[in-house]
Amino acid sequence: MTVTVETLEKLERKITLTLPVTAIQTEVDARLKKLARTVKMDGFRPGKVPMNVVAQRYGYSVQYEVLNDKVGEAFAQAANEAKVRVAGQPRITEKEGAPEGELTFDAIFEVYPDVKLADLSTVELEKVTAEVSDAAIDKTIDILRKQRRTFAQRGLGDAAADGDRVTIDFEGKIDGEPFAGGKAEDFQFLVGEGQMLKEFEDAVRGMKSGESKTFPLAFPEDYHGKDVAGKTADFLVTVKKIEAAHLPEVNEALAKSLGIADGTVEGLRADIRKNLEREVKFRLLARNKSAAMEALVAKAELELPQSIVQSEVDRLKEGARADLKQRGIKDADKAPIPDDIFRPQAEQRVRLGLVVAEVVKANDLHAKPEQIRAHIEELAASYERPEDVTRWYYGDNQRLAEVEAVVIESNVAEFVLSKAKVTEKAISFEELMGQ
Repeated sequence: MTVTVETLEKLERKITLTLPVTAIQTEVDARLKKLARTVKMDGFRPGKVPMNVVAQRYGYSVQYEVLNDKVGEAFAQAANEAKVRVAGQPRITEKEGAPEGELTFDAIFEVYPDVKLADLSTVELEKVTAEVSDAAIDKTIDILRKQRRTFAQRGLGDAAADGDRVTIDFEGKIDGEPFAGGKAEDFQFLVGEGQMLKEFEDAVRGMKSGESKTFPLAFPEDYHGKDVAGKTADFLVTVKKIEAAHLPEVNEALAKSLGIADGTVEGLRADIRKNLEREVKFRLLARNKSAAMEALVAKAELELPQSIVQSEVDRLKEGARADLKQRGIKDADKAPIPDDIFRPQAEQRVRLGLVVAEVVKANDLHAKPEQIRAHIEELAASYERPEDVTRWYYGDNQRLAEVEAVVIESNVAEFVLSKAKVTEKAISFEELMGQ
């Protein structure tokens, strides 16, 4: 049949579908007969319910199902014959005034846009590089030592200093009144490690066991406790015990405790370097990939199918509700969340997806099986039993699809970087790690 596709606006199209009433009725009759063979109704034996009774009870629902199926089939066939790439679900409405013996419907839908890609040779990109320094290894060793530190009680005349663990009682009041969460006994924290607000740490630093002190503390405006945020409290604190930290020496005993096979400090440093270099590689890839994708999308020209954008908005909203539910928020599934909160993010995701798909198709950048395996093996390498992790990925098609998507994005990023005007910029390990 000849299919006429009418352009309404931008990506919106319309196709008129015509269905013969006889074809619909024939299918309805066939389904009712099939249903009559198994339906159970009071007063009748199974399979012996009269057709007029079956039709009276189930006729409307069966007709609704058949109509939906037939209209869906007709739309799919029409879209295929018209060679249109349908984006999202069509909105189908029945038309009035159809010729006798026919039903007509208008199917309004969106099509995927034509994506106009930029000349990548004109794109300017900054590619960051970073190396694992000896200082980064030293810092990691210090962190590992702190995780294994022990504490010994200081003398009564010793003052609390950074690194010490103090045990205190405290009580805070605002305008002379206690407040929720403002009082504790035998409370422990490490001085100088940011576990408490700066004013609190400053007050305790230098105090001795048995001493008490009253001091003012101004809570920040963005403090997580909304009842006290932006207010000033007076705290009474009493130091009950001060313990000095003892860090293990960097020696063979430390190396062995950390599972280093040869039990040497050199082996420990080599193992840390290997792990840090793996982390640096992933972070560089992620950062440079993000820059390449942003440049690619910024230079591309396309219209966005609003039906797909709305689907992405709905998906993000469901994710937000699931997060609220996980946090224990009551009736999270009914929480009113405006679409506009997620629309910019949804539009960016849809835009990126469409542009990436076009680049992949135009340049055959699909993920190859060997690329997927290499990526999984690299992810698994940091685990104690890499082979188990590899099997875990290959044991689920959804997990494999997620890895495939990552590999495709990496292929696209490498392609963009290979074509663009790239300037390399060396950054420090600390900057890369966000320290």
